Amino acid sequence: MSLSRSTLANRVLAALEAAQAGSRASLRGSLARGTADAYSDIDVEWLVPSAAFPGCLAVTPVLSAVRPVAAVRFSPDFLHSPVQRLVFVRFAGVPVFWRLDLDVRTESADDRPVPAAEGEWSRPASALANALGAVKAVARGRFDDVRGLLDRGFERIGSDSRATGDAPADIARLAAQCVRLEPELAGFAAEVVAAA
Repeated sequence: MSLSRSTLANRVLAALEAAQAGSRASLRGSLARGTADAYSDIDVEWLVPSAAFPGCLAVTPVLSAVRPVAAVRFSPDFLHSPVQRLVFVRFAGVPVFWRLDLDVRTESADDRPVPAAEGEWSRPASALANALGAVKAVARGRFDDVRGLLDRGFERIGSDSRATGDAPADIARLAAQCVRLEPELAGFAAEVVAAA
């Protein structure tokens, strides 16, 4: 049985609210606005009680009940915030574009970053997200964005490589370099390259 992105999003919302009394989960971004295309991810805000915030960061068990989780990564921008985290979740067995961007926050969250220190987050995983962004940019006809996305990806992992204008080859090269640095990203990298 195939699962639609809207069904997956609705199940995520229901699971989050059921996991924490007094919380509210809502769609954000293009899905909420009704402007999503085939390459749009799932943006969700989960507003949780302040006292429950630390426990709500253990999202894998909650979301695994919706769909098997392939990977969870926390954004470095809010890694030490006591009131907010941005969590990137990839589900297994769905299109690579359906990443869940989950903004877990309390009423007092103010979007001021409390960033991670160097080494507390995965630069290769972040660079692969840039590669996927480049795939989306090509698919959407935003060719001017592709080079910048790829160059930032290469820079993020300390590579001297840069985009050449051959997007599929550049994406494959960036993905390969990320896997060399972090072999456990091989499955995600293969999905990104296949999408390219």
